[in-house]
Amino acid sequence: MPSTMPRVTVIIPAYNTAGLIGAALDSVLQQSFQDFEILIVNDGSPDTPELEQVLAPYLKKIVYIKQENKRAAGARNTAIRQAKGEFLAFLDSDDSWLPNHLSSQMQLFADDPTLGLVYSNCFAFSDPARTQTFMDRCPSQGPATFAALIVERCQIPISTVVVRKSALEKAGLFDEALARCDDYDMWIRTAFHGAKIGYSSRVQARLNEGRPGSLGASEARMVEAYWRILEKAKLTLPLTDADREVVDARAAEIRACYLMAEGKLSLRAGQFSEAADMFAEANAVLESPKIKVVLFGLKIAPRVTSKLVDLARRIQARHAD
Repeated sequence: MPSTMPRVTVIIPAYNTAGLIGAALDSVLQQSFQDFEILIVNDGSPDTPELEQVLAPYLKKIVYIKQENKRAAGARNTAIRQAKGEFLAFLDSDDSWLPNHLSSQMQLFADDPTLGLVYSNCFAFSDPARTQTFMDRCPSQGPATFAALIVERCQIPISTVVVRKSALEKAGLFDEALARCDDYDMWIRTAFHGAKIGYSSRVQARLNEGRPGSLGASEARMVEAYWRILEKAKLTLPLTDADREVVDARAAEIRACYLMAEGKLSLRAGQFSEAADMFAEANAVLESPKIKVVLFGLKIAPRVTSKLVDLARRIQARHAD
């Protein structure tokens, strides 16, 4: 492993994952492509004693950085500013790579030197016995353009991304004000500022999506974060009329989904009037027959309707797992 000018800098933020980061590190060290450095950023983690005990055998092979908590975006930015590599490869500390991940991604850049960012398929699971892939659930269809990312025709799992450092610097690095979905915000800005994005349908990583306490645990908060990022794009990016039309339409749809998620929470809390208002506002955009049935049920039998909606949610969750 080079110690001076590596081709790739591997960036791993660490927060409360002492029991998992060893597997992530081993998966990096076992890569068939070895021209890299590893930067681990301890982002004010509450499990620092355990984390440093796990990292002790790796210290000669990594660059270890400690900082006060700045969330994932801040940890990644700290590493980017210290990175020596021309390329940056991101890996969350509870995820892992398959052995040919870096070699496969770097081959994409060799095949098309105009690429600025590449990503790949991966296993995505809450149950390790399952083998569902990310693209089974979220297929990438066609070129991964700004518009494709806005409407989520293409979706980018961060632990598969390799990107030119210059592309992220041009886009302005990660937004440290965002508590969630800072990676989505980063990719849409990277695409908007001209980076060509490529991807592979080959499975090259494993994502640990079901970890309790992970940022994706709350459906309502996650959808709200997506909506706010789209609103931010409208305010901060010099969009063309065509781009603005796409962002406006998607923002309205995502806000409606957010209202649906909040409405379900109000329903479970017995706040039937608030739930009905949210469902009605969402339905003005989504025009869903199912929502109309729920609204009708809330008028005539709100408690029964609440139980039926909750039953449908639990059945859907079982099928998703």
